[in-house]
Order: sequence, then C-alpha cells, then structure tokens
Amino acid sequence: MENFIVIVTLMILGIILRRIRVFPEGTGNMLNLFVIYISLPALILLKIQELVLSTRVLVPAVMPWGMLAISVAAVLILSHWRKWERSTTGCMLLLIPLGNTSFLGIPMVKVFFGDQAVPYAVIYDQLGSFLALAVYGAVIVAVYGGDAGKTSAGQVTKNIIAFPPFMALVLGFLLKPATYPAIMVELLEMLASTLVPVIMTAVGFQLSFRLRKDVRSQLTIGLLVKLVAMPVLALFGCRVLGLSGEIVEVSIFESGMPPMVSAGALAVSARLSPSLTAALVGIGVIASFATLPMLYYLITWLI
Repeated sequence: MENFIVIVTLMILGIILRRIRVFPEGTGNMLNLFVIYISLPALILLKIQELVLSTRVLVPAVMPWGMLAISVAAVLILSHWRKWERSTTGCMLLLIPLGNTSFLGIPMVKVFFGDQAVPYAVIYDQLGSFLALAVYGAVIVAVYGGDAGKTSAGQVTKNIIAFPPFMALVLGFLLKPATYPAIMVELLEMLASTLVPVIMTAVGFQLSFRLRKDVRSQLTIGLLVKLVAMPVLALFGCRVLGLSGEIVEVSIFESGMPPMVSAGALAVSARLSPSLTAALVGIGVIASFATLPMLYYLITWLI
C-alpha cells in the first residue's frame, strides 16, 4: 500500500507542476532522458551483480519471456486489425509485454503471498522483466523510435548497441566477476534511487485524462490485454501443463502487473505516443489495484 501511495503522490506532483506552469512544456522529456542516461543504467549495473542463475528458478525465469512472446504477437495482430500508427504500435510493444514487476510487483507479492514468496518475485523481475527491458526494449526503441523506420538495418543495430541501458547491461555482465568498491555501490544506489520519483513525476507531468477517442480506445485495449488477458492466459497455461506450487502462483501473479514505469520512460524518450504511454503507466497502476486482488483469488482457486 505504501508504494501505491508513493506512486500516486508523485504522479499528482507531476500534474501540479504542469498546472502551475513553472516548468516548460519539454520538462517531461528532459526527465525521461535523465532516467534513460543516468537512473536506469545505474540500476542495471547494480542488479546484474545480484543475479544468481539456477535451474531451481526455471518457472519464474522462463515465464516472463514466454509472456513477452505472446504479448508481442497479440500487439502485432491488434495493430494490423485496428490499423494503429507506427508510434502506437511501438508504444504497445514496449508497455504491454513489460510489467511493473519490481517497484509494484515485489511489494504486492509480499502483501498477498507473504515474505517467503518475495524471492520468486525477485527472480521473475531480474531474470525476466529486467533483462527484457534492457535487451528487448533496446530493440523496440531502435526499430520504432523516432525515424527508425527510415534507417537501415545497420543503423538500427548501431542504435541498439549505443542505447545506454543496453551498454550498462553489457558492462554489468563484464564486471560481474568483480566486486564493486563501496563508493561505487553508494554512488550507483544514489543514482538508481532517482528512477521512480523522476519518472513518475514525468508521467504525471505528461498525463492527460482528456484523451482523443482513438487514444481512449487504445488505452482500453492495452490495459485489458496487460491486466486481464495475459495473466489469465498464464494461469490456464500453467493448469494445462500441470504446474503448481507457490513459485508458479507468484509467477502468474507477476504476469498481471501494470505496464512498467521504465518501459514508459523508453517509449516517451523515443517519441512513441507520449500521451498513450503516460495513460497506460498512470491509469494502469490505478486499475491494477482492482485487477490484482481478483487475479490473486482466481489463482488460489484454480492452482
């Protein structure tokens, strides 16, 4: 509950800052760039050090990648059917597959499942959502961001390699055998801690409840897919495969988290439908406080 209050408060702060017109219109974009170049790379460098690979964690490590593949297919089908613009498709490809499995997901797992289940949520986040953000997110931004559609395959590859979070991911794995000096850890923790307050303030700054009819339609479709269809599909998929146990229940629960805040930052920085992005992140968090309890009871009933 505390994290929900923090998120909503930061969003309201962003809305207020825009209303009082003290900051220029481009403030939201500047905050997003800070996250992309500073906060997110710092977080990645810290998280890579904590990764522990083991066959014991196969379900929470594999499920997010499976859900990502299914989500991508669903978005591409919907995009073709609804004739979405390229920027809308790129926005959906970033925000629907990637969930807020850390800042919101871990506390929610603690509330519904207890402290003993938190490690499963961490694995889902670190080996799934977190790595997907750095790798898959870089690909989507390179392919759909800005004028990417007009560039060559070589330029897209160069954009991926030069993407700050991806560079941090590669550097993190190279440095994984080493131990960071205490001063470096302190600095990275300080920079990483800016991610949530900066990006949620930016979301609030860019959030508008007066959305065009087509954006409202896209928002509704996106949240239905992310918060309802995907976790229900994960639930019944596990049932068909005969998977059970708390580690499976937590993985399904994590699959129902709202769109990831950091993915929203990537989408806005790449000019992928900023108004839709802000709505998916902001309203998605609020809507999840209705959908997650229902998902929990459905999981405990069927698994």
